[in-house]
Amino acid sequence: MKKDELLKNIEKYWTNRAEGYSQVNLEELAGEKWPGWLSGIEEHMPKVERKGIRILDIGTGPGFFSIILSRAGYQVTAIDYTEEMLKKAKAGHYAVGQFNINNLEWTKAILLTAQELNSPVILGVSEGAGKYMTGYKTVVGMVNGMMEELNITVPVALHLDHGSYEGCLKCVEAGFSSIMFDGSHYPIEENVAKTKELVKIVAEHGMSLEAEVGSIGGEEDGVVGMGECADPKECKMIADLGIDFLAAGIGNIHGKYPANWKGLSFETLDAIQKLTGEMPLVLHGGTGIPADMIKKAISLGVAKINVNTECQLAFADATRKYIEAGKDLEGKGFDPRKLLAPGCEAIKETVREKINLFGSAGKA
Repeated sequence: MKKDELLKNIEKYWTNRAEGYSQVNLEELAGEKWPGWLSGIEEHMPKVERKGIRILDIGTGPGFFSIILSRAGYQVTAIDYTEEMLKKAKAGHYAVGQFNINNLEWTKAILLTAQELNSPVILGVSEGAGKYMTGYKTVVGMVNGMMEELNITVPVALHLDHGSYEGCLKCVEAGFSSIMFDGSHYPIEENVAKTKELVKIVAEHGMSLEAEVGSIGGEEDGVVGMGECADPKECKMIADLGIDFLAAGIGNIHGKYPANWKGLSFETLDAIQKLTGEMPLVLHGGTGIPADMIKKAISLGVAKINVNTECQLAFADATRKYIEAGKDLEGKGFDPRKLLAPGCEAIKETVREKINLFGSAGKA
């Protein structure tokens, strides 16, 4: 096979899983001529690098081609494309869950459950959680390593949740799949200006961008919103800037929903959907929203639903029960691996329930 044809096949493999080649096929195509055509890859790869480089068949290990890319100085990551994941979800009338991670246990529980259910999944990282885990590069390294060691083959995206402008830039550098710029607290003009800048930056790095219009209620790592409904015209304005998916306030709230919550405004969501067309919409504050509202939101264009508080509550409750039962005092029950195990199982059960509710099981 000629070098040019081989390079095209390699690019196809890295940019389109459905039409791509397996690792074994690439090995057969390449033979033992790595040094001979490595210089050709160096010349050809800028086209692929702009789209991002992802190890799509992570289940087979990093593979020979990713090793070549690494040696050539390209950043190689196991995480997947958020944009493609959500476009597929919207077309298929289901939603992909974004489950926020806080440490190794959280990440492991979510990845294993997604793999078990053959579901795509998005790992969300707030700025506070990123700082807690010592930084975004640490998070990327942990996720990539864990996917390889656990043989995770379902699509996995790593996403910055409610990022500041500065936080977004750090995640671009670290190698996230996508970022959310939360400019909802800015005047619309400033929100537009900063979003435009980030649209250009993510395009250069093969990433996806989520933007928000209309503040989401409650508090998310110090970002406080009143739970207002977004202006559909402002949503259209932001959508037209070149973002990839949009979070719009429709009465949703971060954290626990109060007893007097009025529910989601489907009238607002429908109006936004009509103006933004095929763009995937995002529902924040997925904890506590009734199942019938979740399903209706998906029918009106929501393709990504964020869940955080519910996993935290489940983890805390299971861990509390373990300690109150005195199990930490039995034998080596104080071992962190045993102490944290019930909480991790509780996270798995919560994620399992949400994946089935969102309809993404079996859609990997």
